[in-house]
Amino acid sequence: MILFSHPECLSYRLDGHPERPQRVEATVDWLKERQPTCEWRAFEMAGEAALLRAHPQSHLDRLKEPRHFDADTAYHEGIYDIARLATGAALAATEAALSGEKAFSLMRPPGHHAEQVRAMGFCYLNHVAIAALEALARGIGRVAVWDFDAHHGNGTEAILKRVENALYISAHQHPCYPGTGTVSEANCLNFPIPPRTPPEKHMAELEASWQKLLDFDPQLVLVSAGFDAYEWDPLTEMTLRMEDFEKLGAWIAKANLPTAGLLEGGYSDDLPSLVEAFLKGWTES
Repeated sequence: MILFSHPECLSYRLDGHPERPQRVEATVDWLKERQPTCEWRAFEMAGEAALLRAHPQSHLDRLKEPRHFDADTAYHEGIYDIARLATGAALAATEAALSGEKAFSLMRPPGHHAEQVRAMGFCYLNHVAIAALEALARGIGRVAVWDFDAHHGNGTEAILKRVENALYISAHQHPCYPGTGTVSEANCLNFPIPPRTPPEKHMAELEASWQKLLDFDPQLVLVSAGFDAYEWDPLTEMTLRMEDFEKLGAWIAKANLPTAGLLEGGYSDDLPSLVEAFLKGWTES
């Protein structure tokens, strides 16, 4: 497994905010101790040409302005470059996947809520959408994004909707922030799941969503890997257990498709173990 992370993503924080540096810091430390065979690979910050595939210049300029975006999404000094670094990790993971390697980006801020011209939901740039559009631009025939975060990736859907040869699939809690993802439309397939759904039923919905992805016969799979559907996550009302995330990784392994994963949400103190379980299923199945 090739892993991508960078200490610069730990450099911003807001006291009391759930999207805190410890999410990544603790997970990196945990994996380095428990998974010594993983390779930690260097990467570069994403260039603006890649960002402009998903966001207009006006949005990039707005990210540099020192004022908050909304009540959940604060301005931090240097956040534009920190977000670009996270996008760079997503692009590097995508490149590794296309080279036949298993790759995971362990970075913050997350990205799947960022719309074309709006930073929101702790997200500033939509890393997975940028990676998908970059892959399509370089000639990859069909690119699928599978999002199992507990929150709907409204930004990814908005950016990829009706993009030729792209598919977006999300299985998420509803009702829940941001309130989107209740219907499927065009190339965006949504699987809304009620709060407190038993884990077996939730997994059945995830399996159905995964089968839709396989039916698309993608040449590249990008996974928005959110771990906030975990039964003890403080921000959601879902019930998945640690072993369920290992099973999601096993599905990816069995499909044997070029795949890159990107960390999205997950706010429990158990995040390091959840990520490890997912990667274990992916690499050992």
